[in-house]
Amino acid sequence: MVKKLCRLLLAVALGVGSVMGKAEEKKGQPVYTDPAKTDEDFPFQGEYTGTVDGGRFGIQVVALGKGKFDAVLCPGGLPGEGWDKKMNPRDKVPGTREGRTVTFAGQALGGNLADGTFTVMGDGKVRGTLAKVVRQSPTMGAVAPDGAVVLFDVARAEETVKNFKGGQLNEQRHLKAGVLSNQTFGSGHLHVEFLLPYMPEARGQGRGNSGCYLEGRYEVQMLDSFGLTGENNECGGIYTIAKPLENLCYPPLSWQTYDIDFTAATYVDGKMTVRPKVTVRHNGVVVQDQVELTHSTTASPLKEGPEPGPLHLQNHGNPVCYRNIWFVEKMD
Repeated sequence: MVKKLCRLLLAVALGVGSVMGKAEEKKGQPVYTDPAKTDEDFPFQGEYTGTVDGGRFGIQVVALGKGKFDAVLCPGGLPGEGWDKKMNPRDKVPGTREGRTVTFAGQALGGNLADGTFTVMGDGKVRGTLAKVVRQSPTMGAVAPDGAVVLFDVARAEETVKNFKGGQLNEQRHLKAGVLSNQTFGSGHLHVEFLLPYMPEARGQGRGNSGCYLEGRYEVQMLDSFGLTGENNECGGIYTIAKPLENLCYPPLSWQTYDIDFTAATYVDGKMTVRPKVTVRHNGVVVQDQVELTHSTTASPLKEGPEPGPLHLQNHGNPVCYRNIWFVEKMD
């Protein structure tokens, strides 16, 4: 029964995804999946760190398409490296590119960005300079430990893609979105690496959307939410349940990691007595800490139940891809 339901809902998900993809093409929104083949704005997008007025400071530059940008200000440092959202709201400063320079002007701060350096201006003087940095998750490329179930390994792509119903490879031999694992799982530790496309003119849920469904029931959202506030429907959020403690989303076309500890629900005589819980590390930082999952996600392939379920990587019409996926089952 479970297998039949999985096949049916997978087919529906793939069908919906293809329709959404066609709709995006009709809108004329550019979609980039290769960092070497992007637009003129892409090199400016990213994270910058340094000092402003003698204090540590971070800025996230978000490309919005057609030469427009937002500079998201992070006093104290970048998320996960000093920025405190409780003390420092993230002001945004708009910017416009002309040739090889982006100029920003706002009430909080202004400045210009060129050659990988963000020069911060204010009161007619230079208040600081920030250099571009490219961060990498400390768990990137983590080797599956002994006893782990290796679900996908790009070095054995043609072999391990068969571990998923609907499994397909892209040109780089990475796993495409829209799959269900053949094997089912309950409690344990999941490691997954994912790449979000660069879609500068898309907004909200239309910008690099996918989802990681534990047991095929509970979604940890995947979305290009670089520079956003961090909501339950953004990257690192548990969809409709919990916002991430901090938005650790890297810029699009950067490989990112989820390391998830999942404790399945407890059932007695067919009735749930203890709800499932989850801890999520996004790019090595805890963004969900033993959060109780109060309900299954609306779009989940499986309804709640005592049996284990598959890993589902959602196709939401955007070319999200994955590599290096493994699961360590927790023994009772």
